[in-house]
Amino acid sequence: MSASAAPRSFTRALPPLLALALAMALGFTTMGSFSMVQEGAKLEMGLSDRALGLIQGLSAAIPLALFSIPIGILVDRGSRVRLLLAMAVIWTLGAALTAVAPGPAVLFVARMLTGIGTTGGLTAALSLGADLCAPDQRGRALLIVTLGKTLGVALAFGLTGALLGWFLHGGTLPLTHGLAPWRSAHVVLAILAGLFALPLLLLREPKRQEVVAGTHAPFRVVVAELWSRRRFLVPLFVGQISVVMADAAAGIWAAPILSRSYHLTPDQFAGWMGTLMFAAGLVGTILGGVTADMGQRSGRRGGVLYGAAAAALVGVPAALFAVAPGVSGFAIGLGVLVLCGTITGLGTSVALTVLVPNELRGLCIGAFIALAGVIGYGLAPTLVTTVSGLLGGEAQLGAGQAIVGVAVSLLAALAFILAIRTAPRTATDKPI
Repeated sequence: MSASAAPRSFTRALPPLLALALAMALGFTTMGSFSMVQEGAKLEMGLSDRALGLIQGLSAAIPLALFSIPIGILVDRGSRVRLLLAMAVIWTLGAALTAVAPGPAVLFVARMLTGIGTTGGLTAALSLGADLCAPDQRGRALLIVTLGKTLGVALAFGLTGALLGWFLHGGTLPLTHGLAPWRSAHVVLAILAGLFALPLLLLREPKRQEVVAGTHAPFRVVVAELWSRRRFLVPLFVGQISVVMADAAAGIWAAPILSRSYHLTPDQFAGWMGTLMFAAGLVGTILGGVTADMGQRSGRRGGVLYGAAAAALVGVPAALFAVAPGVSGFAIGLGVLVLCGTITGLGTSVALTVLVPNELRGLCIGAFIALAGVIGYGLAPTLVTTVSGLLGGEAQLGAGQAIVGVAVSLLAALAFILAIRTAPRTATDKPI
């Protein structure tokens, strides 16, 4: 795991990038898997929608707020490969604990572990991916890592739904005997998560690029560097956190809305939803990487974020998917929203790696994940249930989702436009 001497070409960097993508795929599968099985847990444990929102939202928000910034600092100053391995162990334990949770409190802790491991691992993976290639190939490098995340989001629906359907229809395995179907699905996911993390053992730590203050600079110097870039970072964070709010609420409530408003069972929509999420994420990842690289090569201020701003604007009408008159409209709107969210997420990641010095990247990503956890995952799901309650109760879940989605998507578009106007030209330039 010693540091490699120089950045590799994209072709030579592809094997380690694929190892990162593979691990992140199962990490995000474990993180999003509970959305597909939450109706079963609700019935078994007697949970309300508000309780589900807290388990899904605050279980991610609280630990992210506490651990994301420390993890980001470790990414900037320590071995990212070792840290990523530790995060993989944590998200695997979270999936296993979900399978055996005796009640809501332990289930809450289990979902916290998947959130800590996956989002902490993403911070390390993005930093590693950025240093595996030269800056002008960084969009393609992070595209590969983001594809792993995209696949994981899709598998959270498709694979988890398929496993749930198989166990609901009488399927069984030695390790799942006597367990409820939603628990059995998580036993399998925990096993797969451990297996898919094994290639990380072969990774080596790459040399850090674009360092200004140094990776061992006093923390006050690092904080001062971060503060000096606030005019760019604040609107960038507001934009992407708003996108996370829209995506988190959609990811958590899409399955219950399909069950309640469109009268579908999980095994009826798991397959097409998983395919939809992956296809939208795949196209969004490719578009995000290509537009980020094109914008960066244009030499225009904030050009790396042009694609993100455009995608945020398109996401505004797409957020109405939850009140579509039919399942086809629901699917199209949700797919477009996922596509736009993927473009903005990749654009933001690339912007942080090409416009922020290396010793600030992990801290920036960690701070973003902390804020996204508290506001995006912590606030958005509960905000949807609050709005639906004001509109008349649980039957108005789709309307609540649409109102929250449109509002935060519009805020995201405005914030990205401001971030473009205040962006530095390179990572080592003095902030404006």
